[in-house]
Amino acid sequence: MSCILNIETSTNVCSVAVSDYGSCIFNKEEHKGPNHNELLGSMVEEALSFAESHAIPLDAVAVSSGPGSYTGLRIGTSMAKGVCYGRGVKLIAVPTLQLLCVPVLLREWIEEEDALLCPMIDARRMEVYAQVFDRALREIRPVQADIVEADTYQTFLDTRKVYFFGNGAAKCKEVIRHPNARFIDEVEPLAKYMFPLAERSIAKEAYEDVAYFEPFYLKDFVAKKPKQLL
Repeated sequence: MSCILNIETSTNVCSVAVSDYGSCIFNKEEHKGPNHNELLGSMVEEALSFAESHAIPLDAVAVSSGPGSYTGLRIGTSMAKGVCYGRGVKLIAVPTLQLLCVPVLLREWIEEEDALLCPMIDARRMEVYAQVFDRALREIRPVQADIVEADTYQTFLDTRKVYFFGNGAAKCKEVIRHPNARFIDEVEPLAKYMFPLAERSIAKEAYEDVAYFEPFYLKDFVAKKPKQLL
């Protein structure tokens, strides 16, 4: 038996998991805010110690590849690369919006065969990073930064049910009032849900170049000048 180390840092939640091709066997989460630089190292060390104590060799590291928090993605990618270099294992990129769909599909919250999934990551104000999939996780519309208005997803909503979820979806409830709109609360992109996507990448031998891999930010990072103290 071998395992995959999964790292997810694209939002305010920092999570690390170990999966053994079919299930999650170790999981650690911190939901208190964007302090990944203080938490991730110890969480990864604990996960690797778990694998070693059970004599489970490490095959690969899977990391959330974005879009999401610029700082979180940088920290997660740096940690994943460090483990890959140090242990000589493969690197797998897991798109964050696909990852958001996994708990929704695993828990069978969607009944309609033709329903669409629209995972959303908060991008401040009324903007979200969003993508549209069918139930087989085939891309229907590529990822975009959307300014959410009543008719933003009208084309899809006019033909079938669309399920919105993720930390960007809550603020859209009062805007998207279409009768085909459905909202699922408290869905997060957690490392414990990465294993189906990571295993799919391994089956396809879809690995990243450890030296050159960069996460998908979608929008350029703009550093803000701090306000002067009065």
